[in-house]
Amino acid sequence: MEFEMFEARHFPFTLSALCFVALVISVRVGIYSRKWQWALKENEREDFGIILAASLTLLGLIMGFSFSMASARYDQRKNYEEAEANAIGTEYLRADLLPSADAARVRGLLKQYLQQRVLFYQASDNRQLQEIATYTARLQDDLWAAVRVPASATPTPIVALVLAGMNDVLNSEGYTQAAWSNRLPIAAWGLLAAISIFCALLIGYGSHRRSAALFLVVPLAVSISFFLIADIDSPRRGLIRVVPQNLASLSQSLRTP
Repeated sequence: MEFEMFEARHFPFTLSALCFVALVISVRVGIYSRKWQWALKENEREDFGIILAASLTLLGLIMGFSFSMASARYDQRKNYEEAEANAIGTEYLRADLLPSADAARVRGLLKQYLQQRVLFYQASDNRQLQEIATYTARLQDDLWAAVRVPASATPTPIVALVLAGMNDVLNSEGYTQAAWSNRLPIAAWGLLAAISIFCALLIGYGSHRRSAALFLVVPLAVSISFFLIADIDSPRRGLIRVVPQNLASLSQSLRTP
């Protein structure tokens, strides 16, 4: 089972709250370190300011790269949803090239398969997802058998188009699964957390006075950024999700006489 930094990365609100609390505590630790142990001398503040600015810049760059990676994965999931709808719709039309009985069976199976693909995008419960995966695998076997039998009986170039179309349907589901499993690396989250905490410590350590409201600005901004990145990177539990509009439109069109 894949090791995860913590399961909170699957829940953007929880991750954002944990980030905010951790950064506020880090700021307070920095304040107490300055006050009780290692007070910062006035002639050292200029050098300290350079270090703080460089650390915050590094944090901003890494957060920007992480957001870019999450956005690219989100776009990939949307593109594969569109590709799935196109593959299923094309194969539904190519079923006309088969004998009438085989064509009717393929169309019926494709409609059931399409319903499962829509449910895949909408489901968030693990048990439901497992049921969808099991039923989808069974339908894939039935779909391939439905085109393999007539193709073996009459191996013509026209029937080969149906086989190629069904191959696209099955492959598109695999591409979608891979895209949904492709998440922001755990190392990136760990690096983000480490640099954020380090910057919060520096902010608290370099403060001139204790101002609770002022010290909440950076933790709040960083935690909101964490939430946005995690929300885009989370396919099922975020506010920003891939809506199967192409698959749903295709399903509606196939139900319409």
